[in-house]
Amino acid sequence: MTTAVVTGAGVVAPNGLGTEAFWSATLRGDHVIKPIDRYDTTHFTSRLAGEVRDFDAARHLPSRLIPQTDRMTQFALAAADWALADAALDTGDLARTELGVVTAGAAGGFDFGQRELQNLWGEGPDHVSAYMSFAWFYAVNTGQISIKNDLRGPTGVLVAEQAGGIDAIAHARRALRGGAAVVLSGGMDSSLCPYGMAARMAGGRLSTRDDPDRAFLPFDPDTDGHVPGEGGAILVLEEEGRALRRGATIHGEIAGHGATFDPQPGSGRPRNLGRAIELALADAGLAPDDIGVVFADADGSPESDHAEAEALVRLFGPHGVPVTAPKTMIGRLCSGGAPLDVVLALRAVREGLIPPTIKVTPGYALDLVRDRPRPFAGTAALVLARGHNGFNSALVLRGRGKDHR
Repeated sequence: MTTAVVTGAGVVAPNGLGTEAFWSATLRGDHVIKPIDRYDTTHFTSRLAGEVRDFDAARHLPSRLIPQTDRMTQFALAAADWALADAALDTGDLARTELGVVTAGAAGGFDFGQRELQNLWGEGPDHVSAYMSFAWFYAVNTGQISIKNDLRGPTGVLVAEQAGGIDAIAHARRALRGGAAVVLSGGMDSSLCPYGMAARMAGGRLSTRDDPDRAFLPFDPDTDGHVPGEGGAILVLEEEGRALRRGATIHGEIAGHGATFDPQPGSGRPRNLGRAIELALADAGLAPDDIGVVFADADGSPESDHAEAEALVRLFGPHGVPVTAPKTMIGRLCSGGAPLDVVLALRAVREGLIPPTIKVTPGYALDLVRDRPRPFAGTAALVLARGHNGFNSALVLRGRGKDHR
């Protein structure tokens, strides 16, 4: 059986560019949820977000790509470059058809699309960019990464909102088992423009508070929804034997995956997050006691928080496993959120340190890691993600020690 390992990671997050900056900021508990300052939000019911404020596309991308790409794709291209560099991967000795890309996208290029629609209605069709034909599309990150790096192997895109990032990584593992040598995978989203925020508000799941410290409180009795963010992570996945032969540093193993779908609301049947966890554990050949930390989905809505807490307590027992949700610092990033949690989980196992959840006073029987990092000695982590309208995904990761080769 093919063992899929992570040998590189590239991160674009509201609290840091690059894995090291992101990890350090998360350990410090840097809370970067703030009022949106790109445009006037006076008439918006939700005005807070986790924005990436220090990314300059001109510094990270060829100038020819900037006019044809949305902000999320610029993030994805930069993160892919950083992931390949982190993996110290020379793809020159591989057939291009052995190199694949699988990403997740939820919204697509909303910034680009809004601008071009404004041009259409304000100035006429002659002022609409030809790149609009693809720059808005949720699959464009896979395409642009593939083209830029000449990766002609298995490709794909998963659309499952917050759960998509995990599903993409699982699909990349399947591609390795099907014969691919290397697959870039993860998720990236950015839809904080007025059009994107209007769509999010219509869903009724965003917090309407203006105090950044009280706006995103998953598992807290005072929660009233979540705060959106932007960014994500791209990972390099390889077959373990190949990675060892080339002397790669292995960050960890994609050990198990489970995905389920919730029944229709009002059916009276329970949600299926717990089943996804059970499937992931079985796939990894592990029991609940083997998991050292859970990176929670942490939706922030009372009903979803209750369902997640109930599933965790049922499987692990009351206060039975450390649980954390570092996304309280940066917001929920749609497809980009779970890949960031994967980066944190692998690093947590490697460093023996669980990053904290901040600002939250839990109202459930969860062992929530609060306000400061906590040492631990586990070797396996569980990452959870749920997408709106019923998607559930769980990923089990086995860590590796520092400089494992």
